[in-house]
Amino acid sequence: MAFRGRSFVSMHDWTSEDILTILRVASRLKDEQRSGVPHRVLQGKTLAMIFQKTSTRTRVSFEVGMDQLGGHALFLSSNDIQLKLGETIHDTAKVLGRMVDGIMARVYAHSDVEDLARWAGVPVINGLSDLLHPCQALADLLTIQEKKGRLAGLQLAYVGDSNNVTHSLLEAGAKVGMHVRVGSPAGYQPQPAMLERTRAVARRTGARLEVTEDPHAAVAGADVVYTDTWASMGQEAEHEARVRVMRPYQVNARLLADADPDCIFLHCLPAHRGEEVTDEVLDGPHSVVFDEAENRLHAQKALLTLLLG
Repeated sequence: MAFRGRSFVSMHDWTSEDILTILRVASRLKDEQRSGVPHRVLQGKTLAMIFQKTSTRTRVSFEVGMDQLGGHALFLSSNDIQLKLGETIHDTAKVLGRMVDGIMARVYAHSDVEDLARWAGVPVINGLSDLLHPCQALADLLTIQEKKGRLAGLQLAYVGDSNNVTHSLLEAGAKVGMHVRVGSPAGYQPQPAMLERTRAVARRTGARLEVTEDPHAAVAGADVVYTDTWASMGQEAEHEARVRVMRPYQVNARLLADADPDCIFLHCLPAHRGEEVTDEVLDGPHSVVFDEAENRLHAQKALLTLLLG
């Protein structure tokens, strides 16, 4: 009941116990699904899915998740609705809020998902914005917890371009007491405002959040090594310039050797093989990226159950 009707725009708005509760529900739903136990707790509920950006994992996980929970997912691309194309976000939110039980939005501007949450009157889930990717971070936490047995006190190293995934990993680490060390070149590091607010939370949970330009220092002794594409959606024109700058940050066998011998490797996918990560790492014994991808489904089903149920 404490979750019903709330929006999930940023982990910053949720307590540490809230996040751990979501992970517990995700683990239960995952066990039930694998055991063939039905959990159609959203019978008759509809989720509107707004996609300004294309996706594989986000669309499939939310659509399949709603189906497994007994509900219905409605796909709405930029070509299907009038959002910001002659109709304000305020009006779109108000209309959708009277017809559906929840909204998932995968957008460019973070302010768009904030405005949807402000006006819709139903739960809004941030499926990705240019600033944050909190659903991915939930799946990451679930994966780390499964593989390592805990979250608090672990060291996660993120290497490469600091983007929306990085920001949400910082928020996630701060909330659950997991240390996060970011290795990014100057000019590609986390936004100062994001660092400031996540460090304020980290001081209460005992997490350490650090930023360095040295990829080897970032990875040293890490329990979890994480990377993402060097050019996110909307940055394709910068691709060649970014590749030149990011080459020293490639996660390859030599860099991974600096981490803990029992480390796991994460990537939110899609991966540009041979750029931010090599095949030998992505397909190697430390990689759990496909378990991580599957956990998008289970983590988001927990969110949907708690917010819409």
